Amino acid sequence: MRLVSWNVNGIRAAMKKDFAQSLQAMETDVLCLQETKAQDDQVAEALASIEGYHLYSNSAEKKGYSGTAILSRVEPLSVQYDMGIAEHDQEGRVIVAEFESFYLVTVYTPNSGNGLKRLEYRQQWDADFLDYLQGLETKKPVVLCGDLNVAHKDIDLARPKPNYNKSAGYTQAEIDALDNLVAAGFVDTFREQHAEEVKYSWWSYRAGARANNVGWRIDYFMVSASLRGDVQTADILNEVMGSDHCPVLLDLRV
Repeated sequence: MRLVSWNVNGIRAAMKKDFAQSLQAMETDVLCLQETKAQDDQVAEALASIEGYHLYSNSAEKKGYSGTAILSRVEPLSVQYDMGIAEHDQEGRVIVAEFESFYLVTVYTPNSGNGLKRLEYRQQWDADFLDYLQGLETKKPVVLCGDLNVAHKDIDLARPKPNYNKSAGYTQAEIDALDNLVAAGFVDTFREQHAEEVKYSWWSYRAGARANNVGWRIDYFMVSASLRGDVQTADILNEVMGSDHCPVLLDLRV
């Protein structure tokens, strides 16, 4: 099964930038989207021309903000939205699709914001989200994908020193939360297969960052330890344009 995750930074904008052609070229069985920036009916309208997929979307209460979606060729056994925690369930950040042998969770993790003004909330989110994942794991293994809004190690961003503990996505608190995911048994599939490779999934729109490859790896596929042996390919598709993020890919033996 080929799984792809992509923060599209607005699904309506992405559809004007060869999204349909990119989807076809990736030959994906399931595509998880983050930051759709649209209400459910607008997501459905934007993707109306895409054939052969079941669509599930979760939009934020605030219009034009956040939001996630899943396009799946195979109809999931069940789909659930959000974590069941009112504080976290206003922004359309989580969808869980249940397949025969695993849960697929797509997430758009809250950004800690300019001046780290949302870091305290982010820490609570991270703790609650890990609890939620571990609850799912008691039933089936979990494949987690999405924009986790954190670079894990120095290798995962072009300029680690000036950003450490100053920029959202590279504070020790956020790094610790990803460490906690790993300690709980979740495997960073790209880094497991490409231990020393420098490859990014997000670039600022400013100062030619993408052209100069001044980026961050903040988009992930992570799997329960029991699925480690089923991972065939994990990659970052940084040649695919259309957003400030590029897609990340996981081929999983199921």
